[in-house]
Amino acid sequence: MAPRFPSPGSKRKSSHGSLAGARPTWGKESFLQWEEVKESGCFRPKGGFFSKMSEPTLKIGLAGFGNVGAGVYKNLKKNLPLLRERTGCILEITKIAVRDPAKSREFAIPQELVTTHLEDLVNDPEISIIVELIGGTDRAFDLVKAALESGKAVVTGNKALLAERGQELFAIAEASGRPIHYEAAVAGGIPIIKAVQESLIGNHIQSVVGIINGTCNYILTRMTEAGLTYEAALVEAQGLGYAEADPTLDINGWDAAHKAIILASLSYGRWVPCDRIHVEGIEAIKAEDIDFAAKLGYTIKLLGVIQLHEESGAVEVRVQPSLIPSTHILASVKGAFNAVMVRGDIVGNTLFYGSGAGQDPTSSSVIADIADAAMWTQPTRGAGLATHRIYGETLPIEESVSKYYLRVEAEDRPGVLARIATVLGEFSIGILSVIQPEDHDDEYAAIVLMLHYAPFGIVREALKKISSLDCVRDRAVLMRVEDIK
Repeated sequence: MAPRFPSPGSKRKSSHGSLAGARPTWGKESFLQWEEVKESGCFRPKGGFFSKMSEPTLKIGLAGFGNVGAGVYKNLKKNLPLLRERTGCILEITKIAVRDPAKSREFAIPQELVTTHLEDLVNDPEISIIVELIGGTDRAFDLVKAALESGKAVVTGNKALLAERGQELFAIAEASGRPIHYEAAVAGGIPIIKAVQESLIGNHIQSVVGIINGTCNYILTRMTEAGLTYEAALVEAQGLGYAEADPTLDINGWDAAHKAIILASLSYGRWVPCDRIHVEGIEAIKAEDIDFAAKLGYTIKLLGVIQLHEESGAVEVRVQPSLIPSTHILASVKGAFNAVMVRGDIVGNTLFYGSGAGQDPTSSSVIADIADAAMWTQPTRGAGLATHRIYGETLPIEESVSKYYLRVEAEDRPGVLARIATVLGEFSIGILSVIQPEDHDDEYAAIVLMLHYAPFGIVREALKKISSLDCVRDRAVLMRVEDIK
């Protein structure tokens, strides 16, 4: 529903009928007049907003007709009768903005709907909802800004746009009294935005832990189950369409980071700057790390972690490959699927699982937002972030504490392990266990250490000193061991 981040004290409006005997009050700006339904004692919009005799047609401008845009067009038409019943509106796409009208597409677009100018969507007075699916940040920002300022509701699945420029856009939405809907921006078809925003509204969110990038999860699954190298698993993912030709944003962790920023901002009412979160990808993970983790009873996953530190009120936000117990439910999330675990102070743990990408799952979320926008035809107050002063600033990654997995390639001779342990002792970092394979081909061997709880900043400094030892070669691999509650 429409104000995505209602301001403190703002009155949330609903297009649904009220509780029996209570007449809804939407303010003087409401264009709806209410009438009592005698048989139920409830009130409904006069003139039958939900009546099949007088259903309004809400016109939609669609920007972008790629994989998701085509899915929205196809599935909106497919389920139009269902949406008509549930929203009381006829939803009609009347303009579609594309770069190349001559491009061959899976679904033919009626030529009368096509335009190559984004401003045609904004300038059309009959269009009340604009769906932004063009991607990127610059052109998308200009489109969303213009749409809001022209009095139109906006639906977007653009995670990068919201993570990087969401603060600006929600301020514009607040000023213009128009909503931004963005369910498709995080975890594809999983309704995680509405869950946090609506279903868990009565909870302090204690943590959000999620597998929110399907590409990385597919690669790690194949490395785990089929013994593939990282490189081979990436090529396979590209062949299946799970990874782009240029997979950089996926494998370096920033796709997941954009989603984590949105979830953190939604959960704690403040925008988390991109430069205040720690981001690592999966490029350095080798098959041997997968094997070592398994022997220790862990599975490696790329996790987005959002954690409230209740003592200080600080919020920790990070994306990293992490070891989780193989018995944990998140360890069973395989292939390109996503899963998000949200812990609230009242509800406890909740788990949301499903397809994190793809035409149909993502278009499902976009269509849900269109329906939401359709049912919120009134100007909305409070379209920006709620300011919750009980929460502190973003926790510096250096202060984040966990256990760790450390793999070092070192000379196979007496005293080497002792030198590494000495460095760790200098930084007051305890060792929980050590694994060193007996069989190896040359004078260097892998040493795997499980490290005790320590601040990440201290561990990183210790790692620098270990890497400088003359008995150590190559880059050491450090991963967090997550104690997921």
